[in-house]
Amino acid sequence: MLPVVSGLALAFTITAVDPLILSLNMPQVSRALAVPPDAVGFLGGAATLVVAAAVLAVGSLGDAFGLKRLLMLGLVGDIVVNLLSAISPGYVFLLVMRLLDGLALASVLGVSMALLKVSVPPEKRPAAIGLFMAIDMVLCGVTPAAGGWVVEAVGWRWLFLLAPLLSLIALGLTARYVTEPPLLQRRGVDIVGISLVGIALLTLVHGIAEAENGISQLQAWLPLVIGAVAGVLFVLRERRTPEPVLDLSLFRSGPFAVAALASLTLNFLVAGFSFTLGQFGSVILSLPPRTIGLLFLPGTLAIAVGVVVAGRLIGKYTPRPVLITGLLVMVAGGLLMAATADPTIALWIVVLATWLTNLGSLVTSSAVAETILAHAPPGKSGAVASVQPAFGMSGYALGPAVYLLLLNLFFQRQWLNDAKARGISVSRADQAVDATRSAMVHSPGTSGYDPNLLRQSGLDLGLDFTNGLRLTMLVVSLLPLALAVAAYRFMPHRIADGDVS
Repeated sequence: MLPVVSGLALAFTITAVDPLILSLNMPQVSRALAVPPDAVGFLGGAATLVVAAAVLAVGSLGDAFGLKRLLMLGLVGDIVVNLLSAISPGYVFLLVMRLLDGLALASVLGVSMALLKVSVPPEKRPAAIGLFMAIDMVLCGVTPAAGGWVVEAVGWRWLFLLAPLLSLIALGLTARYVTEPPLLQRRGVDIVGISLVGIALLTLVHGIAEAENGISQLQAWLPLVIGAVAGVLFVLRERRTPEPVLDLSLFRSGPFAVAALASLTLNFLVAGFSFTLGQFGSVILSLPPRTIGLLFLPGTLAIAVGVVVAGRLIGKYTPRPVLITGLLVMVAGGLLMAATADPTIALWIVVLATWLTNLGSLVTSSAVAETILAHAPPGKSGAVASVQPAFGMSGYALGPAVYLLLLNLFFQRQWLNDAKARGISVSRADQAVDATRSAMVHSPGTSGYDPNLLRQSGLDLGLDFTNGLRLTMLVVSLLPLALAVAAYRFMPHRIADGDVS
């Protein structure tokens, strides 16, 4: 069982590591390729958006054409696209590569968990999921530090060789140890449904990003309206089509619905936290890329052990207590940052908040995976298992956009209050903030607000920024708390007699 779980876990981890190491090192990449400041966020999330839009279709395709075959194709695609990314001559070329990489990562993410479902006996599956997530945690803890070291030591282009190295290992293990399950004959793929999901997600992210400049502007509310309409049309389409890309009847089950929403929430929090950590660490704390990457490393082995224990507890009891515990740990991580964020914050507090966020997310993921996989009937493992990454990657795509919206909203509130308290006019304060943003334009790739700029204006933009960060972390911490209450209410307290699924 170990080689099978290791190969699939490694493949699964690549889908997180690939965009993560790029996001953490985006300032260096964007400066080198002269990426427009307003396109930095889209470049960093391009692959994630494609994954979120395509992963539902991948699960169904895997059931029809072969889960193992599709996984190996995705790994090969990831290798090729990353190697081409390493020689990117400019921003547009890299953007195209990131979009193509999204298709490769969708193939890997959409079927790796489904293959775990069909490759491991039901009674051993919770423990296998714990081991699966532990491997994911170790690699997610090590690779950000490795990425930061690579960028500082030999340059940003070598960053794109990390994912291909992992893909080669996963490809070898999958080819050698994973067997292809029986295929399910399907009549076709719901292209209309897939398109509607893509439109809804893309316009929603774009609308949220534009809302930073005012929700009343056409470029903000129009994409949001289009996204809402596409979402409604998707639901109507899936209720009527004989071969839906998403079986909505699954959500009649309370545990399944809670698990899907938990997947969205935990990935939303992880992506948003990583984004704000990159801004806060590089701009306010002036940390180099290697140090920011190292923030993910402490406690990695402890988290891995905790996730293995979580898998065994799921098998002994139910996913419910493990899911609730994981969500509450994520709440603790968010509240810690909300209570302590400051320009002079001790680095160990940032490490602890990162550790709690990672621990909570992996423990929650274990319970989510078991709950969703238990609802997969024979022959449809790919279609059902893909629900978790579909919701997860949607959250991962929305996280940075929503965090940035909240951060800018609260930052504006803070510097306005600061200006009022210091007797500075709104127009003068606004000029100071605009000058700071202008400095960002002339230094592409620099995210956030430099606290050292225009201190002569009378404002302390660094303190205002961190106060905005505190409020942001406080608001988003309400989400996992609400999900924990829902899990307590709707998920079963004990394993039903005779239930071995």
